[in-house]
Amino acid sequence: MDVNTFLSRRRPLATHSGEIAYAEFGEGPAVLFVHGLGTSGLLWRQVIEELTGTSRCIAADLPAHGASPARPDMSVTALADALAGLCDSLELGQIDLVGNDTGGAIAQVFAARHPGWLRSLTLTNCDCEGNFPPPDFAPFIGQAREGTLVPQLLEFAAKTGAQHPLGMGYQYPDLVPQDAWRDYVAGYATIERARELERLVASLDAADIEAAGTELRALNVPTLLVWGTADTNFPVKWAYLLRDMIPGAREVIEIDGAKIFFPEERPEDLVPHLRRHWGR
Repeated sequence: MDVNTFLSRRRPLATHSGEIAYAEFGEGPAVLFVHGLGTSGLLWRQVIEELTGTSRCIAADLPAHGASPARPDMSVTALADALAGLCDSLELGQIDLVGNDTGGAIAQVFAARHPGWLRSLTLTNCDCEGNFPPPDFAPFIGQAREGTLVPQLLEFAAKTGAQHPLGMGYQYPDLVPQDAWRDYVAGYATIERARELERLVASLDAADIEAAGTELRALNVPTLLVWGTADTNFPVKWAYLLRDMIPGAREVIEIDGAKIFFPEERPEDLVPHLRRHWGR
């Protein structure tokens, strides 16, 4: 799916918890895709293109990303509640939830708070208890809490591909289309937006995901872990930790050589496992 096709379907929605933007494609059982820090719902466009024949695919823009405005509370728990507001307003009923990167942490909190809403859960390379945030990201949180991250974010917004810090999460960063990069960096390309993202980064707290631990250890929802093996922020050992933590998790699928954002650049390595996991 090209970037413009995805963006043409993006729309705002007023929910009881605030406005959030999303794009929707296809018909069938509802699937909610959750992206991570510094990208947008656009990350899932290639996966969604392969699934529209059997699923109602919804890709949300998290607050302070894509076309979604920031919220007063930008904690991971509040972001999970923002997604709950989207599901409620769209009257989705049960969903298949898929999360990547920080979106995987948000998906875990969502699952802990709303287990009855889930038909299934799928996590790709993401934060989890014991690795939230990953060590290499901790300095950015320190800067955000000191109020000194905005100038760096503005510098990042002028970069794309391998020159952008997110490039380390791609196996082939220079193959990501420039218009996709433009959508991602738009979330922090102005001082106002950069301040909002700084506030979100400052809100990242391991206590949020630790608080979800009790419920995750009782979660019997069918759970699939699909993990790139070349990711230095989220090594594959964390996938096995999640498998052992969540009772509904049965297997870890290792994607050789893939990094954090493989759903965007290697959708063919995720889609078949989603189809099998969902039974469609």
